Amino acid sequence: MNMNSYFRPIVRTGSPRSKNSIFLAETKYWISEAEEIKLGETAKLISINDVPDWWKNRWVEKRSDILGMEFGFPKLMGILNVTPDSFSDGGQHFKLDAALNQAKFMEENGVDIIDIGGESTRPGALTVPILEEIKRIEPVIKGISARSKIPISIDTRKSEVVSAARRAGASMVNDVSGFTFDPKLLFYCSKYKLPVCVMHMQGSPEDMQNNPKYENILIEVFDFLENQISKLVQAGISKDHIIADVGIGFGKNLKHNLTLIKNISLFHGLGVPLLLGVSRKSIISNVAKVEKLSDRVHGSVSLAISALGQGVQIFRVHDVAETKQAFDLWVAVNFGE
Repeated sequence: MNMNSYFRPIVRTGSPRSKNSIFLAETKYWISEAEEIKLGETAKLISINDVPDWWKNRWVEKRSDILGMEFGFPKLMGILNVTPDSFSDGGQHFKLDAALNQAKFMEENGVDIIDIGGESTRPGALTVPILEEIKRIEPVIKGISARSKIPISIDTRKSEVVSAARRAGASMVNDVSGFTFDPKLLFYCSKYKLPVCVMHMQGSPEDMQNNPKYENILIEVFDFLENQISKLVQAGISKDHIIADVGIGFGKNLKHNLTLIKNISLFHGLGVPLLLGVSRKSIISNVAKVEKLSDRVHGSVSLAISALGQGVQIFRVHDVAETKQAFDLWVAVNFGE
């Protein structure tokens, strides 16, 4: 879709609430102003009354429940990498017992869904052969499914891996390529009515951090996600089963990442739940000057809270307990619950 103007809702909570305000996706967040964004021009603040109905309709539409997750309050997606080389926890949960224990730990600490990946997508990572990826994820998904009803997402770009994961017990697909890597994948998800998360990435894991460039990061990421969501719907996937992720750290430099987080509410205009993955990423060490991954927990939670204040619905995290504690307090202060 080609648009001249884009509108970022200024999302607020609490009172007093403006008389002309509207509620975001039938939640307690409200909007009375927006920022109009045009390519090559300085953004300007405008009244909600000056925002086209098309945008406002997308803001107010209730986001449908996905796998039992209701989006009036934030949801946590726990990261479980069964790889030897993921950037943060590569190797820690590579063995089956370790992976199952971590899944149990996350569930006990309030995670809403577990995202299992068998292929690292860190900068510079190489593609893992299909059979090797299946070998990594299949026993873990079976093991979790055998003892728990927690929803499981499979983090992969490949339809063959999704097929094995679905048979093992996974019920959602998280594709970091935004369904550009494997043309068969969207049709497979449509056939089996699997909810999906579509993410933006410039390039591939092998080359995505080789000097990424954008004319306008907000507009380009929005247009990509809007177009991919349209393709998914055309392939037969219900829009009620689609989640969008701006892809922090995937083909973006520090300025790009900060701009996306600062303006994340723009993407409510996609009309689907938003997922944010900033957990332990290099943006934290670049700003806070902490190198050890274990020292990035506070920064991870801080960035998540910033996005929570803009109405983001799902957060992909390593540190479930710490994030949930912060979110529970934020919700109590801002929503009184």
